[in-house]
Amino acid sequence: MKKKVLAVILAVVSVAALAACGSNGAAEPKADGSAATEKSSSTSADTTIKIGAKSFSESKILGELYALALEDAGYKVEREFEVSDNLIHQAVCDGQIDMYPEYTGTSLLTILDQPMETDPQITYDKVKEMYAEKFNLDVLDMCEASNGNGLSMRADVAEKYGIKSISDLQANADKIRFGGTSDTFEREDGLPGLEQTYGTFKFKSKNTFDNSLKYQAMANDEVDCVPAYTTDAQLSSDEFVLLDDDKHFWPPYNIIPVVRQELIDAHPDVAEIINKISAAIDTETMTKLNAQVDIDKEEYEDVAADFYATLK
Repeated sequence: MKKKVLAVILAVVSVAALAACGSNGAAEPKADGSAATEKSSSTSADTTIKIGAKSFSESKILGELYALALEDAGYKVEREFEVSDNLIHQAVCDGQIDMYPEYTGTSLLTILDQPMETDPQITYDKVKEMYAEKFNLDVLDMCEASNGNGLSMRADVAEKYGIKSISDLQANADKIRFGGTSDTFEREDGLPGLEQTYGTFKFKSKNTFDNSLKYQAMANDEVDCVPAYTTDAQLSSDEFVLLDDDKHFWPPYNIIPVVRQELIDAHPDVAEIINKISAAIDTETMTKLNAQVDIDKEEYEDVAADFYATLK
């Protein structure tokens, strides 16, 4: 049974409190100006780590992987999954949870309100530095896996016209039926922005439909290309392909573990444990894990356990 207590507690937290996060749990400065940290004398067996996750499959799979790895190292773990996207950052700042999986793009653009970057390493470096300064949070190693925006095509159509990248798509747009939600054709990070970067897309036709129907529309031969997220479960199928964003229009959304600095100070081995998980996950792997839950309807706990067993 999933725990609901945290969600109830967090429901009363104002999103406006985000700005105050930096003062929560920050170390008191020493006389020489350096940050003081409280070292714990407890062993892993005496320490309980609260792991949070957002309400979608990918976040819960990642949270469960972190939990399994820490339990394997002797830590006690409490799982606080199904936390609202809008509240989970404040939860780690307040100490309601000790860590959770986040995305570099979300951290930079939404939480830090910084200008967009398209380089994954620059994005990560800025997030890591600013999280330490503003929130007293440590950002552990970045996963290769990125759950960002992209374009997906029917594989047979892409092969027919030799389309592997968005530039290829733009050059062959007159042969392609494009579809998306209504805001795809209005938002700056949708087709209008793409055209500023890649040039005009003179599609054979344009269709609108609910986002949940996009892969069904392609499977039913109603459209050939739709907006996608780069770890969509359906992309594990040979029926669809993800196009290369060769001009780097969209910002990176690499997976990052966000951890309270106090935990890392007391237990440095936590960083090593979690970094090993991150090193094992690329975009293709994450997509397959998502597919086992979202398409094959397996329980995320079982999917995470099976994958974790392959890492030992």
